[in-house]
Amino acid sequence: MADVDLLIKELSSYLKPQDVDHVRVAIEFSRAAHQGQMRQSGDPYISHPIAVANILAPLHIDAQAIIAALLHDVVEDTEVTTEQVSEKFGKPVAELVEGLSKLDKIKFETLQDAQAENFRKMLLAMARDVRVILIKLADRLHNMRTLGSMSREKSERISRETMEIYAPIANRLGLNDIYRELQDQSFMHLHPNRYAVLNKALKVARGNRPEVVDKILEAIRLRLAEYHIKAEVTGREKNIYSIYEKMQTKSLAFAEVLDIYGFRVLVNDFASCYIALGALHGLYKPIPGKFKDYIAIPKMNGYQSLHTTLFGPFGTPIEIQIRTYDMHRIAEAGVASHWLYKSSHDSINDLHKKTHQWLQDLLESLSQSSDSAEFLEHLKVDLFPDEVYVFTPKGKILSLPRGATGVDFAYSVHTDIGNRCIAVKVNHELVPLRTELKNGDRVEVITAPHARPNPAWLSYVTTSKARSNIRHFLKTMQSGESAQLGERLLNQALLGLGVKPQDMNDSHWNKLLKDTGVKTRQDILADIGLGRRFNVVVARQLASIGEAVSSETTTPAITIQGTEGMAVQFAQCCRPIPGDPIIGVIKSGQGLIVHTHDCPTLRRGRSSSEQWLDVVWDKNISRPFNVNIKLLAENKRGVLAKVAAAIAEAGANIENISFTHEERLTALHFTLEVNNRLHLANVMRSLRRIQEVVRIIRVKNVPG
Repeated sequence: MADVDLLIKELSSYLKPQDVDHVRVAIEFSRAAHQGQMRQSGDPYISHPIAVANILAPLHIDAQAIIAALLHDVVEDTEVTTEQVSEKFGKPVAELVEGLSKLDKIKFETLQDAQAENFRKMLLAMARDVRVILIKLADRLHNMRTLGSMSREKSERISRETMEIYAPIANRLGLNDIYRELQDQSFMHLHPNRYAVLNKALKVARGNRPEVVDKILEAIRLRLAEYHIKAEVTGREKNIYSIYEKMQTKSLAFAEVLDIYGFRVLVNDFASCYIALGALHGLYKPIPGKFKDYIAIPKMNGYQSLHTTLFGPFGTPIEIQIRTYDMHRIAEAGVASHWLYKSSHDSINDLHKKTHQWLQDLLESLSQSSDSAEFLEHLKVDLFPDEVYVFTPKGKILSLPRGATGVDFAYSVHTDIGNRCIAVKVNHELVPLRTELKNGDRVEVITAPHARPNPAWLSYVTTSKARSNIRHFLKTMQSGESAQLGERLLNQALLGLGVKPQDMNDSHWNKLLKDTGVKTRQDILADIGLGRRFNVVVARQLASIGEAVSSETTTPAITIQGTEGMAVQFAQCCRPIPGDPIIGVIKSGQGLIVHTHDCPTLRRGRSSSEQWLDVVWDKNISRPFNVNIKLLAENKRGVLAKVAAAIAEAGANIENISFTHEERLTALHFTLEVNNRLHLANVMRSLRRIQEVVRIIRVKNVPG
C-alpha cells in the first residue's frame, strides 16, 4: 500500500530502526484484527488507522503513539482485548488505546448522555497523557475527510460536534493545521452550498491574483535583504471557514474580503522579528489598530508571533505574521512540539505546564456538573477562541478568556483570593465584580478575611477554575452548615420525644445508617438541615432503636443565632429581624427559612412538603439584618439629606433606596441594616422628628 510506504518513509526520518520495526508489527497486527471489515466508504478498514498514523507522523510523535493510533479501534471493534495489546506492545500503548475506546458497552438513556460520558473519559485520559487527544484529533480529522459516505443527519451531527468541541481543542493545544482543516471540513458538511460557492469564488480569485501575490513576495524579500535580515518568506491562502467567518461577523460580501492571502516571515532570532516589522512598515503603510504583539504576550496555547496588516499594492490589505523558527515550530505543532523537538526550551516547557493546568481546571469544573447537558455546555464555554490580557498590580500579565470578569481574575491569581474577594479595582477605579475585563486593564482584587463566594457569581464567571472553586466552596459550606442545623433540629425532635440526644450513641447511629442505606451520620444530618428528611421521623427511628420513646410531646423551639450561614435563610418577603415573633419553615433542598408570624406569604396556605417549626431568636445576636421601610415626605429641597443624616445618626446603614410619587408627596423606599426591632424603633423615632416627614411604615409585603 502506498499509504504504508509513505508512513514508513516519514517515520524512518526520525525514529530508531527498531521503533520502525515495532510499527511494522503493529500494522500487520491491526490488519489481521480488522480482516474482512470495511468502512462505509467501501475501503478496507485498515486504511483508516494507517491514515490516522500518517496525520500524526509529520508531528514526529513517538513510536508508542503511532502504534496506539494503528490499534485505536482494535479493542472496540474486534475480538482483541486490552490485555493482548499490553502483552504484545506494552502497557503504555494499551493505556493509550484504552483512553481512546468509547463506552459502547454501557447503555445510556440519551445520545447526549453517551456523548458527555465519552468526552469526560477522553478528558480524563488526556489529563494523564496528552497523546490521547493528539490521536483522537487525527482520528476525527480522517473521519471528517471521509464523511461523505454517512447519512446527512449523522454527518451534520458529527460536523457540529467537531466544530463545537474538537476544532476548539485543536486550537487550544496549538495544532493550527488540524484546527483549520477541522473547521473547513465541518463547514463543508454543515453548509455545503455556502462552502461550494465560496470555494468557487476563491478559485476564481486565486486565478486573478497570482501576479499580485508574487509582486508582494518579491517586494518583502528585497526589503528585508536591504536591512540584512535573513528570512524565509511564504504566501498562504486563508482557509474557507475563516473567510466565511469574517464575512459573517463584518457583514461583508466575498468581493470585500480582500485579505484572503496572508504572508509569513520566518527569521533566526527574537530581535530580527521587530527589525523586520519596522522594515515592512516602511515598505507599506500599516493599518491602524491591526498590530498585535503575541511575542511579548503569547496566546494561551503558547503561540508567539507579530501580526500586522498593511496597505499593499492596489489598495489590497496584506496580513503578515513575523516569527522565529522556534516560534513557528510551536505554532504548527503546539503541544506536540514536545515530541517534535525534544529540548528544554522554556516556551515548550511553559506550554506544557499551561496545558496541564488548563486540563486540571477544566476537569475540576466538569466534575461539579450535575448532568450531561451542563457538562457539555461548560466544555463548550471553556474551549474559548479568544483571550484578553490583563495586568496585576505588580505588572504580571495574566491571560483570561474573552468575557472574563473580576471574579475570574481573582481566582486566576489564587483560589483563596477568589474565595475572599469583595471588590475589584480596574485601572484604579472600583467596578462591579461582574464587569468584563478588557485588554490592558490593570486589575486589583480587594479581599476581606471573613468574605466568601456568592452563588450569584456562577451566573457570570467564564473560567472553569472560578466555576469549580465557587461550586466546591458552596457545596462544602452548605453541607457543613446544613449538618449543624440538622443536628439542632434532630436534638429538638428527640427532646420532644423525651429522649436525651446524648443517649443516642454509635450503636444507634450505625443501626440507623444500615437501615436507611446512608453512608454517614453527616449525610443524614445534612439532609435534615436541607429539608430532605423530617427531623421527627429520624428522631423516632433513632429512639425506637434505643426503645426510649416517652409520652412527652412538647417540642422545644429552635434558637436562631443569625450565624448559620446558608443553612438558615431569612425570608425576603417579610425580612424578620431580632425581636419579631418568628416561625420556621423547612423546604426541601433549601433548609430552614425564617418568616415573621404575620408574614403575608404564610397566609396563602401551607404546602404538604413543608415542615413548620417553632423558632426563637438567640438573646446575643450582634449581626445586622435588612429591613424595608417606606417614608412619605413633603417634596422639598434637602429632605433626602436630612433623612440620610438621621438614619446615620441612629447607627443604621442604607442598603438600598428608591423613589416614587404619591399625590403631592414623595415616597422614599429604604432597605436598612439594623440590629434588632428596638434599633429599628429608634431609627423610625429619629425620622419622625424631621418636620417634612409625614408618615413612616415598615413594609412586610415585599414580593419574593
